[in-house]
Amino acid sequence: MTVSSQFNILESGMPLARERNTTRPVALIGFQDQGNLGLGYLASTLQTAGYSVKMFDFQHNRAEILKALQDCNPIVVGFSLIFQFYIRQFDSLMQFLRDHGISSHFTMGGHFPSLSYQETLELAPELDSVVRFEGEFTLLELVDRLSQGSDWRQIQGIAFREDGRTIATPMRPLVSNLDDLPYPERNFKPEEVLGRKAMPLLASRGCARTCSFCSIHMFYRAAPGKVVRTRKPAEVAREMRHLHEERGITIFLFQDDDFPLFGPVWRRWAREFVEELHRNHLPGRVIWKINCRADAVDPELLSAMRDAGLYLVYMGLESGSEEGLKTLHKQVTVEQNIRAVRMLKELHLMFQFGFMLFDPSTTFESIRENVQFLRTIVGDGCAGAVFCKMLPYDGTPIKEQLAESGRLRGDVCNPDYDFLDPKVEACYQALAHIVNVTGWIHGYQALSPQLSWAWNEVAILERLFPSLPDLPAYQVALRGVTGASNNLLFQVVDDTADAYADGGVSPWSAAALEQRCQGFLADLLRERNGFIARNQKVLLDQLQQDAQAVAACA
Repeated sequence: MTVSSQFNILESGMPLARERNTTRPVALIGFQDQGNLGLGYLASTLQTAGYSVKMFDFQHNRAEILKALQDCNPIVVGFSLIFQFYIRQFDSLMQFLRDHGISSHFTMGGHFPSLSYQETLELAPELDSVVRFEGEFTLLELVDRLSQGSDWRQIQGIAFREDGRTIATPMRPLVSNLDDLPYPERNFKPEEVLGRKAMPLLASRGCARTCSFCSIHMFYRAAPGKVVRTRKPAEVAREMRHLHEERGITIFLFQDDDFPLFGPVWRRWAREFVEELHRNHLPGRVIWKINCRADAVDPELLSAMRDAGLYLVYMGLESGSEEGLKTLHKQVTVEQNIRAVRMLKELHLMFQFGFMLFDPSTTFESIRENVQFLRTIVGDGCAGAVFCKMLPYDGTPIKEQLAESGRLRGDVCNPDYDFLDPKVEACYQALAHIVNVTGWIHGYQALSPQLSWAWNEVAILERLFPSLPDLPAYQVALRGVTGASNNLLFQVVDDTADAYADGGVSPWSAAALEQRCQGFLADLLRERNGFIARNQKVLLDQLQQDAQAVAACA
């Protein structure tokens, strides 16, 4: 039976009403680690229009995905590509689905497909279209037209192939009022930390900064409309209260690229948000984490935010070298980075950070500067030391600069570049081998991320489990393990850089360091698990009390 429905929603201030046939569902496939709010907003927009939506984790068994698609016969299968490195894996899944009879319209969205739509259509030939930039209304219109059997190739914001050419239609404006969107569909299980449930959340979209290595600001600047848009503080607090009371969420992880803090307008927004949290009686019941830049760290404002539940600040510090910060176009100084870390420590706010030890401007001098910077901020063991190499993503200014200078190499799944000094390349390869073999930095099971996770637990314990008498002693022990691990890592980097600068090789053996790394990990697990075991009853009693309080509020 054919069912027609009408749906009205504000799109950039203009009413949208169309005939649609909602008898067939829409399928959405993407990574669901920690929840995919991009897919969630697409799903809720489609659901509000009357469509049934089936969501799948890209990492799920492909035979089971196939069986589900065969059973529901979706009108569209939408693929969410967050990282361009996975384009070939997505193409492989599409080929598998096509080979087994799935004839639905295939479309894809995300940063890479939006900015590099021609390459996306070439690398994934099973795609019928690409939905570019913010996709809620574009995907809805695409599904509507396909459901009615009408021409979909003229709608705004898509790309497709036609007669051997790639066609891109005029771009659709960004969503002007984020509060017009329904709450995102969250059909995934919350992440749990010590029995507490955590969920992602958005207060804004866009980024006003122009870092040379980042595709985010390019994504929002390429389409018409205001680059950064914030939701009403009252609406954000209302969503938090809803999730707390309906699903027992007590930890909120804001996924904003740059939480609204910088400048007088956004500081007013943040103060109003704090007021709304108090108005909704959320401080003391929930805690939250944000992402921001070092130059947005204001002690007075963050003190008020801390008292309203802020417990963790992530900053993309990226470099401890002035030349590196210039290359990355961070528009901050090393001193601003150090000052921000110092202020967060004084405010007793945990911080985590992103850091690029290697970038296109790297020299042996900058490596030493970066290591000294890392010693300054985490040599005391307050967080696990992490670093990586900057990668030239598609659509970024730095990729274009590297291409123009003839330094770009690799392919879309493995973009890379040549350092100016071949000795630096040799040094990087040696360090990459050491940290990969030892399992020190990269991956969820690596030592430094697990140390930082332990500190994340500490920050949660301080705020949500206040009656733990031996927590200070555990913190001292954890700081000792973290500091020892960090400082050995810094010594390895320093010694390796010195050796390669002189034409030698690293004096450190990866096998020997692996043993040291495993020793630190064993120390961490002993201290952490011992602490949890000693306090198990207190933790369980507190969880039971909180569950009863949430039930009473609901």
